[in-house]
Amino acid sequence: MNISKKAEYTAPSETLSISAKCKELKKQGLDVVNLSVGEPDVDTPQHIKEAAISAINKGFTKYTDASGILELKEAIANKLWEDNGLKYETQQIVVSSGAKHSIYNSLLALCNEQDEVLIPTPYWVSYSEMVKLAGGRPVVLPTNEDTLKLTPQDLERAISDKTKGIILNSPQNPAGIVYCEDELLALASVIKEKGLWVISDEVYERFVYDGRKHISIALFIPDQTIVINGTSKTYSMTGWRIGYTAGDVNVIKAVSRIQSQTTSNPCSISQYAALSAITGPQGCVEEMRLEFDKRRRFIVERLNSISKIACQMPEGAFYAFFSIKALSLNSEEFSNLLLEKANVAVVPGKAFGAEGFIRLSYATSLSNLEKAGDRIEAAIKIL
Repeated sequence: MNISKKAEYTAPSETLSISAKCKELKKQGLDVVNLSVGEPDVDTPQHIKEAAISAINKGFTKYTDASGILELKEAIANKLWEDNGLKYETQQIVVSSGAKHSIYNSLLALCNEQDEVLIPTPYWVSYSEMVKLAGGRPVVLPTNEDTLKLTPQDLERAISDKTKGIILNSPQNPAGIVYCEDELLALASVIKEKGLWVISDEVYERFVYDGRKHISIALFIPDQTIVINGTSKTYSMTGWRIGYTAGDVNVIKAVSRIQSQTTSNPCSISQYAALSAITGPQGCVEEMRLEFDKRRRFIVERLNSISKIACQMPEGAFYAFFSIKALSLNSEEFSNLLLEKANVAVVPGKAFGAEGFIRLSYATSLSNLEKAGDRIEAAIKIL
């Protein structure tokens, strides 16, 4: 008895695999610094936890509408208008079990067999696998070597008669890239002319630095953009699993139908917690952003002080993406070396379609980052 080809050819998540290995080493008593996982190290804010407890006590533990509770969709619509200038009605919004689930549902709603979906490098590890699971064909699109950003010229050259759309991530995982208004306008012009869909992953929108502002490409091509966001990163709610999709009403109806036949509704308790997160005090988010900014500056300076390593200053998210092209090892060999010899867990750039790079998360304490910097430097000295 054989499993399906889709299941057989689906690669496991590299980041989750490394994180699991790191936890196993910690169980063995090793002092491992885990910089592989993309989640804030602070606890979920208290008012959000209390909203969940209140929901349990009030008996809000039953099925909800498959697309999410109305109050949460109203709050999301208000947030998209007030924060992003995007106008959506509640029937244009679906709440799902995390932003990853939102992206996958959107791909299922858009992709026919062998439709091409463009994925600029470096990209989040799950994009290509989700496209394949949805029946589409991921087309990896190399970007500018210096900026790691997609240009409209490169985008236009990659489009074929089979291209259905593109996944755009800003602020970006893994390199912390943030596309400015002019860059988005230029890309939007090509996307509009070619009649493509764009899935805009904006889950890191609140973590931008140096006076930058997050801008959604949906401002320029709203009818062709599917906006993806969630509460996981912004409110340190990774385990609560709440994401949302906003866009064309026909796409949203399709997403809702798909969800109703697969997971039904997202967790009712988590939805009430997300409602409190979005409508409640936002000072906790700014505190986290400021702390990440300190860590960002520290780790980039520390990495650039190490021989044969080069790291550009990330503009957003909470990752440093540093080059090891001057070393004799590839990214997988180097990440294995760090884990096995230096007890530092990072993710090889190969997983993001960018060989010669390493991603680390600075969503951890400064003491951990200091320790990791020392260990990385010591590991390179013995090469």
